[in-house]
Amino acid sequence: MCVLSLPMFGSDDDTLRRVGFSVNVNPSEQLNLDKYQRKWIQSGHSFSFGAELHYSALPQDSDAFASGFGYPVLTFGAKYSLNHGVVMHRYPDPDWGLAQEVDYNSHMGNSIALYGAFSRPFFRHHRFETDYTFYYGVTYSHTKYNPRNNIDNELIGSRWLVFFGMSLHATYHFARRWGVKAGIEYWHLSNGALNRPNKGANFLGPSVALVYQPWYEQTEQGVAARYNPPFEKKWYGQVTLGIGGKALHEDWQITQFRTPPGEKDYRTDKFKRYICYSFHADMMYRYARRWASGMGVDVFYGSYAKHVKALDEKAGVNLSHSPWSVGIAAKHEIFYHNVSMPVSLGLYLYRQMGENAKAVESPVYEHIGLHYTFPRLGGFKIGVNIKAHLTKADYTEVVVGYPIRLIRGARRDKGTN
Repeated sequence: MCVLSLPMFGSDDDTLRRVGFSVNVNPSEQLNLDKYQRKWIQSGHSFSFGAELHYSALPQDSDAFASGFGYPVLTFGAKYSLNHGVVMHRYPDPDWGLAQEVDYNSHMGNSIALYGAFSRPFFRHHRFETDYTFYYGVTYSHTKYNPRNNIDNELIGSRWLVFFGMSLHATYHFARRWGVKAGIEYWHLSNGALNRPNKGANFLGPSVALVYQPWYEQTEQGVAARYNPPFEKKWYGQVTLGIGGKALHEDWQITQFRTPPGEKDYRTDKFKRYICYSFHADMMYRYARRWASGMGVDVFYGSYAKHVKALDEKAGVNLSHSPWSVGIAAKHEIFYHNVSMPVSLGLYLYRQMGENAKAVESPVYEHIGLHYTFPRLGGFKIGVNIKAHLTKADYTEVVVGYPIRLIRGARRDKGTN
């Protein structure tokens, strides 16, 4: 597997053809994903604008990954979002417990995201092109939850956040190097459960961009004759260890709804973080250069189990508690050179984390991450994962993994992308 790097350019003209840019606007709406959220979000309007710097491989680069993905576009971008139109206010409700109404509205703050993106064109024909895009990055939010003047902002509990997005676009090339791109974009802000609150903000809306793509003619013509060297399929095992952290939803619930006004911890913004550990043993099949799929067993250890048990006992709840959880998961990994995006969907076989977990967690969990592999270290990889329950972050972890070669697959005469 080749190291992800820019090729040696043959000429200044080739260099210029690989680099482009765009400017865009994106009006969007904050999505209320459950009944609880709909009670206190009064409006959800946002408007974003941004700029992106693009790089595209060309057909003459003889890059099997680039060819297999239809000469994708790698992007570094910035997105500034005007989020003050996201308005939150809790009105008296029996479900709020001891929480009291305040005499002002809370607002989500404006934010700036810096991200990398991977766009895969899946249709090109003369002037028209369609693509899908994944975004990863970090966001700084000007305003976050605090009990003094933004007490109903449950969406954003930290200034620094994870930025993740997906989009689907169509581009019309009205000139050799210029086009108009329009599409639909989803983006998500979250602190990965490293602090509370962490309801997270989810936005969906249209986008329009003016794009400069000097590579388009070459890539549109080169798709018909892609570089496709032989690829050796293989089975392999994979062992992954993770260590992460989280602030507890249980602590948030107590300080928000069960603590009397006037006490120190009433609707506080100070929460303890607990360490989480994970172990993953997977059986994977790399059936194409770009993909691997398989199954695995996930084992989780939460150092916070004793604390949760003490909270339940204090509330008169008699349930079993264990720091150990075990699940089985379907797994898939997408590769582009040494960078990969693993995703998985799991089902708990054993989990006893108390009353709150039964109420707010699902028996299904997800992982999504971004990893980097070191071929000279035998395939050793390092990365970051976020574990969630139906898109609600459970914790964020740093992982290291190592593949174990099992069965050599058949080598094809023609390459498999």
